[in-house]
Amino acid sequence: MAGPFTFTLLCGLLAATLAGATLSPPAVLSLGREIIKERLTQKLNNHDAIGILQHLPLLSAIREKPAGSIPILGNVVNSILNHIIWLKITSANILQLQVEPSDEGQGLAVKIPLDMVAGLNTPLIKTIVEIHMETEVQAIIRVNTGERGHTHLVLHGCSNSQGSLRISLLRKLSFLVNSLAQTVMSLLVPALPKLVKTQLCPMIQAAFEDMHADLLHLVRVPVSLGSDRLEFDLLSPAIKGNVIQLELGAKLLNSHGDVTKWFNKSAISLTVPYLDSTPFSLTVRQDVVNAAVTALLPPEELVVLLDYVLPELAHRLKSNIKVISEQAANQLGPTQIVKILTRQTPELLLDQGSAKVAQLIVLEVFATNEAHHPFFTLGIEASSEAQFYTKDDRLMLNFNEISSDWIHLMNSGIGLFSPELLRNITTEILVSILLPNQNGKLRSGIPISMVKAWGFKEASSFLTKDSLVVTPAAP
Repeated sequence: MAGPFTFTLLCGLLAATLAGATLSPPAVLSLGREIIKERLTQKLNNHDAIGILQHLPLLSAIREKPAGSIPILGNVVNSILNHIIWLKITSANILQLQVEPSDEGQGLAVKIPLDMVAGLNTPLIKTIVEIHMETEVQAIIRVNTGERGHTHLVLHGCSNSQGSLRISLLRKLSFLVNSLAQTVMSLLVPALPKLVKTQLCPMIQAAFEDMHADLLHLVRVPVSLGSDRLEFDLLSPAIKGNVIQLELGAKLLNSHGDVTKWFNKSAISLTVPYLDSTPFSLTVRQDVVNAAVTALLPPEELVVLLDYVLPELAHRLKSNIKVISEQAANQLGPTQIVKILTRQTPELLLDQGSAKVAQLIVLEVFATNEAHHPFFTLGIEASSEAQFYTKDDRLMLNFNEISSDWIHLMNSGIGLFSPELLRNITTEILVSILLPNQNGKLRSGIPISMVKAWGFKEASSFLTKDSLVVTPAAP
């Protein structure tokens, strides 16, 4: 028996090994800048960003401190402002958002270009003086660490971009009106950035928080696996280049809502591919994929009246048994039974671009449906090619072929014999009975809700050496 010192030493070695290992999350959702731009643009529209721009209080803003602290100059400007009846935004547009790595490399810079035209009405002229204003709002998406060490995405430093403000007259009028307009434009230079900060930035912050909440809600949508379901949750976010990566935890729940398996960070490897121009990707670790397949294909027992269902196969089985024992073959009646038991769930083995599934199977042959003991019981290690593909927004899986890689005679009522004599016929039985049954259970596929939720019609998938990756299909 190992002593306390040995136990302590083993624990220390295990802790050191785990401390030095790179722990991988069960899944990673990578979001490219196109998704971020599109989602944030939609939320800005939902919060009526254009309406807020059109109601910016320009006139009251330039009247707050029209001439700084110079009294004489202030009186002149005030007399000029008295000639303005109203000053308001007559048209506003938010141009295409830009998302790129921030200058300090610690986040993503979101740039929101604004294009506005303001109308200036004065009794000095019957027509409206139009002022063109262009500026850019910038904010930084960062990963923030809270007091308890939890990390989350935040929007930081919303303000007018340095040097982005440009104000000009759309068309020149009389000298007097042009002078008045120039004075107004000079007052808008400090006033507009303040209005952006106080009026627009709170709305941008709210739009970002809505986008973030929608993203987390979509991540947490349960993935149906027959009667079971798989659920993801956010572990921690990270920003790498121009990509937001959400590290996800996972759990498997049964039909009663009880958690049957937890997945957290572990030393199991996970290869997250470079996103490139792909809008998003969901990378799922091999053990999570295997658990999903397990949920779809739990252990079961198949009982088949072979002579009724597959008479030609029953005839070939009888011929094979006749080689072992003619007396046993003659006992096979029209109600002969083949029983297939999958004692353990399939084990999925991923490789770069391909996958295999291995499973342990018990096969029994009974002379009739009234027989209490089988002629023989075979233990079979079988394997199949596992083909992943997509259909619309669903991930599909199909087992192609099946081979009996190893056969062991577990017990026999007809004397000892080499199970290799039955290799071909047992493979045929598995191909004809087990394979269609398993593929039938896999036929409904696994829904990937975020594909259509983000406006894509179809999903696409591929395999790495240790993970399954789902992306939207190219248009």
